[in-house]
Amino acid sequence: SSFLWGYLISPIAGGTLVDYYGGKAVMAWGVALWSLATFLTPWAAETSLWALLAMRALLGIAEGVALPCMNNMVSRWFPKTERARAVGLAMAGFQLGSAIGLTLSPILMSQGGIFGPFVIFGLSGFLWVLVWLSATSSTPERNPQISKYELEYILGKGQKSFPTENKTKTTKVIPPFRRLLSKLPTWSLIVANAMHSWGFFVILSWMPIYFNSIYHVDLRQAAWFSAVPWSVMAIMGYFGGLWSDMLIQSGTSVTLTRKIFQSIGFVGPGIALIGLISAKSPSIASAWLTLAVGLKSFSHSGFLVNLQEIAPQYSGVLHGISNTAGTFAAILGTVGTGFFVELVGSFQGFLLLTSILYFLSALFYILFSTGERVNFDETGG
Repeated sequence: SSFLWGYLISPIAGGTLVDYYGGKAVMAWGVALWSLATFLTPWAAETSLWALLAMRALLGIAEGVALPCMNNMVSRWFPKTERARAVGLAMAGFQLGSAIGLTLSPILMSQGGIFGPFVIFGLSGFLWVLVWLSATSSTPERNPQISKYELEYILGKGQKSFPTENKTKTTKVIPPFRRLLSKLPTWSLIVANAMHSWGFFVILSWMPIYFNSIYHVDLRQAAWFSAVPWSVMAIMGYFGGLWSDMLIQSGTSVTLTRKIFQSIGFVGPGIALIGLISAKSPSIASAWLTLAVGLKSFSHSGFLVNLQEIAPQYSGVLHGISNTAGTFAAILGTVGTGFFVELVGSFQGFLLLTSILYFLSALFYILFSTGERVNFDETGG
């Protein structure tokens, strides 16, 4: 859990830095630090347990800025009719990266020993930073390679541009946390992120053990739990984003679109988990599990894009706040599963509880979310 405890620390501070300095610099530092932590993990493992835990925590701290950076830059680089696709593509990279990493790691270990993947992935991260710094800018206005037509398209079709480097820098160093937390749309995002992380980490951490204990599946041969669900999630997440953008382009309100996709992203996995509980064979249970993971990706076109819409100028810190809640939920859900199963003696009972929480979270989001910009800068707004 040292990774999660590290990940718990940085999203709010990282999100604030992103809103202040822009995504380019903060993302570069984040990737450089987590690549360093990855590269040094073999050395730490040979040094002491505390050194290893410190590297895992540093990895978590550095990775905590990634999603706030993504959200901040998407809100500045894409008009609202293209944002769900942009987030879908970015998250597809996250999931496909996991699938590729899980596939490549055994090969790298067979060729370069157990330290091979850490060295290769760490060096690849440093190489990525060089490409990122030379190819990107935090806002379209500051990109020397952008055409006049593209700039006008982005600024014309978006609500407004929110440059991070000018007046925001002198007036909004410390975000208005109290006002951000005083609005129900913020809480709809916090609840959604918490439930998203709860479900994700419960599935990631416990499903291999569930299949082993219930269906006696050999975990060494269970490739199902590595590449396949991640790949399905990536594909469905992108198509969900494409469908979401098409709805908005056809005239459906942003608010209704976000609620539809968040409902699919939570009600879908809730139903699929009930199917998983009742499945009589491992193949049917695996199909239900993959469906749960795939439908879960539709919430990327719900709450994850919605973070940019209710407060573009605070999208980084809002993502940080909701991400911290999500990390708490991930720790609670992962640890709670073990206690629940030990106490009650039933995996199915905890999956049913998770399913009910999915339904309740979907209802909360439907009632209190909005796709419109919320005024966080005036007390009475």
